[in-house]
Amino acid sequence: MTKRIAKRRSRTGEFNSAHYQTEETKVRALFPGTNWTPETRDPMRDQRYVKNVKPRSEGQAVLMKAVDEHNLVLALGPAGTGKTYLAVAKAVEALEAGEVSRIVLSRPAVEAGESIGFLPGAMEEKLAPYLRPLYDALADRLSPKRLQAMMAEGLIEIAPIGYMRGRTLNNAFVVVDEAQNCTYVQLKMLLTRLGWNATMVVTGDPAQSDLLPGMSGLGIIADKLEPLEDIAVCRLAAEDIVRHPLVATMLTVL
Repeated sequence: MTKRIAKRRSRTGEFNSAHYQTEETKVRALFPGTNWTPETRDPMRDQRYVKNVKPRSEGQAVLMKAVDEHNLVLALGPAGTGKTYLAVAKAVEALEAGEVSRIVLSRPAVEAGESIGFLPGAMEEKLAPYLRPLYDALADRLSPKRLQAMMAEGLIEIAPIGYMRGRTLNNAFVVVDEAQNCTYVQLKMLLTRLGWNATMVVTGDPAQSDLLPGMSGLGIIADKLEPLEDIAVCRLAAEDIVRHPLVATMLTVL
């Protein structure tokens, strides 16, 4: 009976059956654009060149050498000194050389002075706005298509700080970005996740913490670890800033 009514309505123009013939027209997203991918342009293409990363200052050269020679590196410095970019570039270099089996990205989910509310989607989609700077650096070293494929295969892993307790990161290159927004307890927990054949680079600017005064543990951790021989603490300065020259000028008075 239902099929007869549908056919009758279709003949009389009361029922548009063509609209319901395909799954694409049947299913629509309530909030389009929430399924984030590293590259939203379509189609995605592989880049045929690889950027050679070279230090543009003495401090950056010290940082790159420290990553090559130490399993734990803390990179502290003002904005624009290339801390995150160099850490991600070294991570991709180690992954492509077969020195590690995966890249682990971690960053505290702390807003810069304002709350944007709850974010929809799965864990990766919730963390995507916070990890966007890391994705941009990865996409600059890898093609967007390769980046998405590596994330699907698990070669590049997103590890929220809240879920790192109890883990042991073996054979991995770990990048902890914006560590100035981590407390002392959080940083202690993160640093002790280091496993065999693993390298961890912690980056941050103690002068730009979004936590309440006195809660950031990056400066205290760096001061305590700096005397240890097997751990490198690299402190970048204003002369290492590679962004617009006004950035270095503003930081002298801000």
